[in-house]
Amino acid sequence: MKILLTGSAGFIGSAIGAQLDEAGDEVVRVDLMLPQAHGAARAPEGTHQVDVRDVASWSALLDGVDAVCHQAAVVGAGVTVSDLPAYASHNDLGTAALLAAMHEAGVHRLVLASSMVVYGEGRYACATHGHQQPPPRTVLDLDEGRFENLCPVCGQALTWELVDEDARLDPRSSYAASKLAQEHYTSSWVRQADAAAIALRYHNVYGPGMPRDTPYSGVAAMFRSSIERGEAPKVYEDGAQMRDFVHVADVARANLLALRAVTEPGRFAAYNVCSGEPVSIATVAGLVLEGTGSDLRAEVTGGYRLGDVRHVVASPELARRELGFAAEIAPGVGLPEFATAPLRD
Repeated sequence: MKILLTGSAGFIGSAIGAQLDEAGDEVVRVDLMLPQAHGAARAPEGTHQVDVRDVASWSALLDGVDAVCHQAAVVGAGVTVSDLPAYASHNDLGTAALLAAMHEAGVHRLVLASSMVVYGEGRYACATHGHQQPPPRTVLDLDEGRFENLCPVCGQALTWELVDEDARLDPRSSYAASKLAQEHYTSSWVRQADAAAIALRYHNVYGPGMPRDTPYSGVAAMFRSSIERGEAPKVYEDGAQMRDFVHVADVARANLLALRAVTEPGRFAAYNVCSGEPVSIATVAGLVLEGTGSDLRAEVTGGYRLGDVRHVVASPELARRELGFAAEIAPGVGLPEFATAPLRD
């Protein structure tokens, strides 16, 4: 297959490109090389340095392409409100421009990088009142160290459960809103263009080549950077918040499976891409420390970020059943190995 890969020089895009090359696919690599993702690095050889928002730039690049793997995006939790225009421009407008250009070029198969953040809070149940959708946590509760979500009926702490792809979508940050917008544009394009698309909702991706230490880095990389500076990794809240950490090699493999599966005109589908092995953030810090051999211990700060959710842990079942995807690298193995893997400066 001939695949156009956006964000090809990025953390995940690079891993996908390598696996596509290994599989014998022809890869058209595209990356704008945004400084917040790449610093002062130059575009790798063979990379087309194109702004995804520029519809006119796409026509020649899309010639003969069978499918597009769209990884290009401004990423992160939305560090400040001033990040809103960047997310809306690069993620929302960029995706819309790409979809329009694909339609003009007659390319109607897309795999989209989405994210777990579209769910907002995960799935919860009350022992007395069953499944409940918790309201946003209050500043007062967070200030006083009450981090768990509470049942809106009785006020008791809710228990987290696995989130499947039919869960309510409730973005809680500017980045999350932009990822959901990408899904909405894509699903509309599928209907209007009689196209086919798969959105892969990545959970917490880590692995070799991850950005070293910026506000947009993953928490595992930030833990590692603290350890390398001789500082204890700092854990927000009480460290008990649950997540799913999935290795970048598994994420890349999920994309290859999706590119082979995205064939049915008029169909849009979304899948969780996760390890299927929930871990607490405190455990993540401990596993990274274990891999370094450091005597440091994680520091649980009790601090918080208003855009963060308490628990979000995915069900891997739909991706396993329909894509044939199951993660091969468990967090207990991959996170200690990540502690000494090469990172991107």
